[in-house]
Amino acid sequence: MSEKNVRLGIIGLGAQGGTYAGLVDEGRVPGMSLGAIADTDPAKRELAAQKFPDAPFYDDHLAMLDSGDVDAIVTTVPHFLHPEMTIDAIGKGVHALTEKPAGVYTSQVEAMNTFAAEHPETTFAIMFNQRTNPVYTDLKALIDSGELGALRHTSWIITTWWRPQGYYDQSEWRATWGGEGGGVLVNQAPHQLDLWQWLCGTPKKVFAKLAFGFQREIATEDEVNALVDFGDGVTGHFMTSTNDIIGTDRLEMLFDKGKVVVDGSKKVTIHRLTQDERALSDSMSMQDVAKLFRGEADQSSVFTVEEKDYESVWGKQHLDVLTNFAAHINDGTDLIADGAEGINGVRLASGMQLSAWTGREIDLVDFPAEEYLAELNARIQEEGKFPTRS
Repeated sequence: MSEKNVRLGIIGLGAQGGTYAGLVDEGRVPGMSLGAIADTDPAKRELAAQKFPDAPFYDDHLAMLDSGDVDAIVTTVPHFLHPEMTIDAIGKGVHALTEKPAGVYTSQVEAMNTFAAEHPETTFAIMFNQRTNPVYTDLKALIDSGELGALRHTSWIITTWWRPQGYYDQSEWRATWGGEGGGVLVNQAPHQLDLWQWLCGTPKKVFAKLAFGFQREIATEDEVNALVDFGDGVTGHFMTSTNDIIGTDRLEMLFDKGKVVVDGSKKVTIHRLTQDERALSDSMSMQDVAKLFRGEADQSSVFTVEEKDYESVWGKQHLDVLTNFAAHINDGTDLIADGAEGINGVRLASGMQLSAWTGREIDLVDFPAEEYLAELNARIQEEGKFPTRS
């Protein structure tokens, strides 16, 4: 094990920043220590002094970056600021772990990615902690092995994000176009948007229906229904909302040689076909089919079923990403998620919004970034609370 030490700077001592600071300060991240904290809120200075008395506090992140107190930072700040602060850090030779989402609109994320690529000596990672979840790492390995063949279609219903009106009333920036840049797609669902593409591939087109302020007094989307086109006839459906108090989390993926269903991000059911589905279709007579459906045939001659149950340990996935980030800096360990991959989720979320705003299918390969930003700025201007973006 390396004895090297990465001094982490926390930019933004909110709920998430405080969690990361605590994990590092308690010595739970090998090869990493708490270097400093930066926050523009004066009240956070006192909080930091109480909880992390040994960590220098700065009211400006640039001052912290120039202080020599930190080797790396994590950006636990509003979404719009992620690219800007990541560029500031990398430009000063400080490693950067960007929180999700990578940004709000693609042009700012592309600028961040381009800048990071010009400084390969500085680590650029993103907090896609769900990529460490054994449910999905095992599934990724199975899909990549080719055992199930090619993807045919997929659907993810993820409505376990119920948020009461009081949640949105806590802060003026929540669920606003100018303060947050969107609703459920940019706040609650980025992990699923990333995982979906990590497992299934990057969609080429999207058509979506979104409801804005549907069941909550907010400006942004609180319900989403989207159809995506992966190319070669492969399609997908994504549904999410913040107004379902019961909630569903169900991912389905159909392949040429099987089917995978994930319920609650905990139970995985894998059906493996004995042959490619088309081969079974061509080889079975209607009498064979009738026997199968009546339960008179040996089911195992067509498919086998495997069920797996997983347990989730709260906080471990964030800890795994922090540990991996430190290990990459110290020893060159491969990153769980390269920061450049964050643009995929931003592009898909923006594509869903733009499709709903314009009523047309959106090309994700040649994404109309300028049109999206113009539409976003029109909504920011209408709110009249925040500056427009460029």
